[in-house]
Amino acid sequence: MTNASIATIAAGAIFQPGTSDAEIEAKAAKAARQRKSAVYFWRYFILVFFLGGWELAVKFKLLDPFFFSSPSAIVMRLVEWVVDGTSEGPLWYHLWVTMEESLLGFFSGSVAGIVAGIALGRNRMLADVFSIYIKVINSVPRVVLAPIFIMIFGLGLTSKVALSFVMVFFVVFSNAFQGVVEADRNLLANAQILGARGWQLTRSVVIPSAMSWIFASLHVSFGFAIVGAIVGEFVGARYGIGLLINVAKGSFDAAGMYAAIVIIMVVALAAEYAMTQVENRLAKWRPAPLQELH
Repeated sequence: MTNASIATIAAGAIFQPGTSDAEIEAKAAKAARQRKSAVYFWRYFILVFFLGGWELAVKFKLLDPFFFSSPSAIVMRLVEWVVDGTSEGPLWYHLWVTMEESLLGFFSGSVAGIVAGIALGRNRMLADVFSIYIKVINSVPRVVLAPIFIMIFGLGLTSKVALSFVMVFFVVFSNAFQGVVEADRNLLANAQILGARGWQLTRSVVIPSAMSWIFASLHVSFGFAIVGAIVGEFVGARYGIGLLINVAKGSFDAAGMYAAIVIIMVVALAAEYAMTQVENRLAKWRPAPLQELH
């Protein structure tokens, strides 16, 4: 199929015989720009509608500000935290502590999950031996491990990293294992015919085949790493965004709780964007998904 015919399908338009490739591509580009503009319009419209409706509902007493606060109060609290700091110390230090816990748990859990998933996916004996233990451990709700880790490792960094590690490991492991198991058998057979064996086969065929599965898990696992750090800070901590939420809850400060949640959302979105950029650079070979542009 030529680029022109692809552009025709993508644009969803019917062209007269003799239409040039340049005209077809221009039409497709225009349709793509229009679709992008529409997407951004609706995104901002929904955001403004939600925040504006929330603010008006609080103003006209449809929502109780004691429980729901308001967007303006949340923004004021964020400004206060940025300029003057929190009652427990500078906001940036709390954010750094939570990010350090989350990043350490994310990277250690991801690396361990990928290595374990590939190792067990490539070795049926290991998979059969360890599968029952993995299922048993995976059945334990992660959050109940927080007080155990606090008792073992104390209130410091290690207990939060341990919980983030556990939250991330099983997500990444499951996807890496499944990606290896479902590697294209024809591709493996062809590589073996060409002489690939052992680690060379794993590195050249199996791992690239499982990359989509692995990246899919990494996109969601950083959110789980943050959850692990926050839950650990809820249970016991001296610093962190989770501590700020806990303090705000104890003082019935709704604006403070929502402000801390907004900070976590911004951090998670930034991490998602960074992960997408890394994926795009490492998986340039992967074809772009076809999208309806009309």
